[in-house]
Amino acid sequence: QVELVESGGGLVQAGGSLTLSCVAPGRTVSNYYMSWFRQVPGKEREFVAAVAWNNITSYGESVKDRFTISRGNAKMTVFLQMNDLKPEDTAVYYCAALVRLAPVKRPGNYDYWGQGTQVTVSS
Repeated sequence: QVELVESGGGLVQAGGSLTLSCVAPGRTVSNYYMSWFRQVPGKEREFVAAVAWNNITSYGESVKDRFTISRGNAKMTVFLQMNDLKPEDTAVYYCAALVRLAPVKRPGNYDYWGQGTQVTVSS
């Protein structure tokens, strides 16, 4: 079992920035796909970004060029830098880990999930 702990959510005005962090205490996740998803009530969980073990990244269309996913040097952390935030980015953001080769944009493929952190962007 891998525990994932997210932090960094909060309230920000439109156009602002936030950085989310995901930590896997006591684990090295450098050989996993690590991803961020988000979800608003009544909607399906949406793929945001993923980083592979070789640091190749993938982004959802709505966040491309605004968000950046990266791994920390400790290899047990993953970050999501979010710039130029918009009200439609408001959601609970989840960190997820995928430990095998599978499509990264499909939430059902993931093995481990964090509890989520709320991001609210005001207009």
